[in-house]
Amino acid sequence: MSENTKIFHNPRCSKSRAAMELLTEKGIEADVVKYLDTPPDRETIVNVLDLLGLEPRELMRKGEAEYTENNLSDESLSRDQLIDALLAYPKLIERPIVIANGKAAIGRPLENIIDIL
Repeated sequence: MSENTKIFHNPRCSKSRAAMELLTEKGIEADVVKYLDTPPDRETIVNVLDLLGLEPRELMRKGEAEYTENNLSDESLSRDQLIDALLAYPKLIERPIVIANGKAAIGRPLENIIDIL
């Protein structure tokens, strides 16, 4: 098991809390990043996207008001512009994200996390 497991966590999210419980059950002490309180920087976002194999829009919670209000569905927006939106509105970041063993997974469903532990 990885010594440097990390979880991007929102304590108000039931899926995020369930991911924390899963890690605890597995005896994994993860670095907890409360990303709404301490938003990730550009390098971190790019690294997470690379580990997940996703583009920025695929990491976005499209049901959030910030997504609609900022017209983030606009196909003409560049990758950098979408990353800028994730940086400006961390609430848009899908959750929970767990990084372990050089891999990352979004915990929807939770089984995705088990696969990388």
